[in-house]
Amino acid sequence: MHNPRLFLSRAGFFSKPGLLPWDTGRPPDLSQSLLGRAYKGSFTSVIAKKHPSRQKYQKKQRHCRDDSWQERLADVVTPLWRLSYEAQLKPTTTGYRNKSTFSVYRSPDGNPKTVGYYLGTWKDGNVVCLPCNHLKNIPEKHSQVAQYYEVFLRQSSVEPCLLFHEGGHWRELVVRTNRQGHTMAIVTFHPQGLSEEEVCVQKVTLKDFFTKGPGAICELTSLYFQESTMTRCSHQQSPYQLLFGEPHIFEDLLGLKIRISPDAFFQINTAGAEMLYRIIGELSGVNSESLLLDICCGTGVIGLSVAQRASQVHGIELVEQAVEDARWTAAFNGVTNCEFHAGRAETILPQLLKSQKDEKLTVAVVNPARAGLHYRVVRAIRNCRTIHTLVFVSCKPHGESTRNFIELCCPPNSAKQLLGDPFVLREAVPVDLFPHTPHCELVLLFTR
Repeated sequence: MHNPRLFLSRAGFFSKPGLLPWDTGRPPDLSQSLLGRAYKGSFTSVIAKKHPSRQKYQKKQRHCRDDSWQERLADVVTPLWRLSYEAQLKPTTTGYRNKSTFSVYRSPDGNPKTVGYYLGTWKDGNVVCLPCNHLKNIPEKHSQVAQYYEVFLRQSSVEPCLLFHEGGHWRELVVRTNRQGHTMAIVTFHPQGLSEEEVCVQKVTLKDFFTKGPGAICELTSLYFQESTMTRCSHQQSPYQLLFGEPHIFEDLLGLKIRISPDAFFQINTAGAEMLYRIIGELSGVNSESLLLDICCGTGVIGLSVAQRASQVHGIELVEQAVEDARWTAAFNGVTNCEFHAGRAETILPQLLKSQKDEKLTVAVVNPARAGLHYRVVRAIRNCRTIHTLVFVSCKPHGESTRNFIELCCPPNSAKQLLGDPFVLREAVPVDLFPHTPHCELVLLFTR
């Protein structure tokens, strides 16, 4: 493993020839132990082991149509569920999700008031909804809340909204839990043509069901209601309305008490997230001379977890509720060297970098969504000469993030306004936050 391009090609980032047009010969001072650890220890071996197994399951699906609905759903959601997980030592491997999103649709027998996960494709017109209490990654509490939401739907006088143009009102359910067993439920409702008074009646029936009715057994600590005419929308677009209970859920992580709002992003595997954040902190090399930029910071946990080692931390996040959570968490835990900024990273980051008057060495950590970073963010990082270390966390390194990697590492390109020195990939560490699935978080260390 002398060439990082070879590593990337084996990892599948650049599987097509010609995507790396420059000569990426052996970079100076490349740590063979770092790349060797990533290559031999986990990532490519995981790829080699998992993909044949997944292909075997897909082949089995094609030829064994007598599988139960439950097995077919498990093959889609957790395709490695039949394999033992003895090789994984530390993270919890069952019921590890702290957030689950349940859909409402027709069951295989045609009941439209079914809560669970989709199976099938809209293109083929064979989508059904199946209960998912048998899935290994779903906690019992999540399944319980979903089960009782289904009970609620089946006794409700108001129909569910399966497709917007068909009418109906009750939609998806989101369940959040923490290690203390606290449970937050969020129900989405399409108002269609109902008056405000009619919507209020439905909010009362939902609240009564989970406080006084059969759903009280779920012991929810908070219940939210969101009116929405869109598939997904933020708190800014349509506010989450607290029907009862605590407005937030809290989690203890790396010595910090973290506040989480219903709209905020938080890694779905808490135990795995602790491992992920420790690795990020280690790779970042942050010290008392460093300014840390935590881009796409969510509730700010990465920046807050290393703040005591850094000179200053700036977090950038689009979701306003998450920024408010990060500020609360900083204040509650007595962290005074962190600032959090709400807005688009492509707008805030260039302005923030221009405002920095000192020449402190800057470390950037980016943890974008599957779509990767906006090109203006990549350009700002590339052109900021004080950024010497970049830690890129990717949940989908294949796809749009590949473009980010290319633009970070390619020679200067005036046409694309990529003028700074290129970064060099030094290490890649996979962290399995999603047992029984082929997905993992990949932490990439770039330096220059």
